[in-house]
Amino acid sequence: MSAETILELHNAFVYQGKTLVLNGVGLEVKQGEFVYLIGKTGSGKSSLMKTLYGDLLLDQGTGRVVGYDLNALKTKDIPYLRRKLGIVFQDFQLLTDRSVTDNLTFVMKATGWSDEKKMSQKADEVLSKVGLQTKGFRFPHELSGGEQQRVSIARALLNDPKLILADEPTGNLDPDTSDDIMQLLIMLNKELNTAVLMATHNYHIIEKFPSRIIRCSNGTIKDEEHMSI
Repeated sequence: MSAETILELHNAFVYQGKTLVLNGVGLEVKQGEFVYLIGKTGSGKSSLMKTLYGDLLLDQGTGRVVGYDLNALKTKDIPYLRRKLGIVFQDFQLLTDRSVTDNLTFVMKATGWSDEKKMSQKADEVLSKVGLQTKGFRFPHELSGGEQQRVSIARALLNDPKLILADEPTGNLDPDTSDDIMQLLIMLNKELNTAVLMATHNYHIIEKFPSRIIRCSNGTIKDEEHMSI
């Protein structure tokens, strides 16, 4: 049985405001794939990511992500789309005034959870998956950069996503910590069969952890190569 298609774009045109960033984009990612999105700064990586999680609307071409039609996406649909995605940012985007566990609980409440016991169990579960089971009471400023990124990955796992969108997740980390985060993402990809689309310009990572590569260049994207992690 072939793997389910999690993400597909056909002849998609990505705009940032009125500026055309990418044109005629065709992309397909299947369940369990690990895909790098590479390209120079300004080549359209982040704009493509934003289109996939509903921050930029898709007006031309067709797109479907975790069952949601991007062309028909209404503002009220965007939170539901994002519940099925895990989104990991370069700058962690943690709430600094509350503990790690409270960061996770905040997201769960915002995405429709209400049972306190289940929320507590889920927070423990995702923190255990990222190796931070003893750090739930800590505040973000008490954690290293790598630990903060692990919290943001734990947050991305709260709603059991079929697809993780990681936008430069190692961009603010030193090489050893970057390797740790990559090993974590690869482990989650394999163990949970969760597809990962990761934007990066870190070629050291791509060489060390090879996988399928999509390049943004000259206003469009293309598959470069396909190797196994």
